[in-house]
Amino acid sequence: MDNRRRIVISVLLFLGVFLIGVAGFKIFGGRDWSILDAVYMTAITISTIGYGEVRDLSANPAARLFTVIFIILSLGTIAFAVSSITAFIVEGELKNLLGRRKMEKEIARLKDHYLVCGSDETAQTIVRELSLTGRDFVLVDPSPEKIQQMTDFVHQLEQESNRHLKFLYVQGAPEDDAVLLKAGLDRARGVFLSLPTDEANLYVTITARSLNPKIRIVAKGIDLKSHPKMKKAGADSVISPTYIGGMRMASEMIRPAATTFLDMMLRDRDRGLRVDEVPVEESSTLAGKTIAEARLEEKTSALLVAVKEAGTENYVFNPPLERVIKPGEVLIFIGNPEAREKLSELARKNN
Repeated sequence: MDNRRRIVISVLLFLGVFLIGVAGFKIFGGRDWSILDAVYMTAITISTIGYGEVRDLSANPAARLFTVIFIILSLGTIAFAVSSITAFIVEGELKNLLGRRKMEKEIARLKDHYLVCGSDETAQTIVRELSLTGRDFVLVDPSPEKIQQMTDFVHQLEQESNRHLKFLYVQGAPEDDAVLLKAGLDRARGVFLSLPTDEANLYVTITARSLNPKIRIVAKGIDLKSHPKMKKAGADSVISPTYIGGMRMASEMIRPAATTFLDMMLRDRDRGLRVDEVPVEESSTLAGKTIAEARLEEKTSALLVAVKEAGTENYVFNPPLERVIKPGEVLIFIGNPEAREKLSELARKNN
């Protein structure tokens, strides 16, 4: 039986026993007993305080027999209520403790994951994208209420996508070194900063960069004037939600068909198509092959749309089939999470 249900039953049983006691003492006590006398006798009997009887029951066998039965009934009800409340408290706390330890072990095993600092609407969008594309992440936020809201949000995503989504979190201030390390910052691939103020994002940028010089940092910048400062502090990229929102509105007006296409791709929860990227490592079997020889679409179902040349900011869009893939280049493609995994394996694999 559920602990909450047991508590409700316990309360109802207690009220029922109390009313039985009042009615019994009133009936068996005789006409001289008032309602107040019956309530008093019921209270001292249930509580086992042992105060003196309101009236002498020695000459009333029926009342004495009722008292004996009522004492046994009261003790059973109290024992059930106490056990139910104790189980609710102990099992609830134990469940939370075990759940927290299990989550800490899962976080300790993570590598190349992402940290999401903050839980506003921007962070919610980030969590949605990471969850639906199958990327490991850890939410960091000091507020248990906001963590619960994000937990509910992920559960809603699970129902909409009809699949299990992993959600890990660390409750604590992102400004604290120990909290970031507990979330695995030293092993993470990147960190998203979506805190309420530019000052907080700037401070955590400095902290994260000092703890992991190689990590990629993407920060939210509310004021455009703060962007250069954040980049100097160590952020790889600073995003303005207001600017992005304005660009989206302009695109919706100027190029509605292209915008609708991207929207449909992002909202397709079954296939999870995204424009994604995979770096080609030195040991990869893809290195030295032409795009035709690599047969990427055949092997992975990924559609190659561009190649970022190694060590430069140059992109080759719609690369020709005879182009040779080189180590250090980044393959940009359209595909689902499964295609990304297959292409990542090819980009790393050394036969």
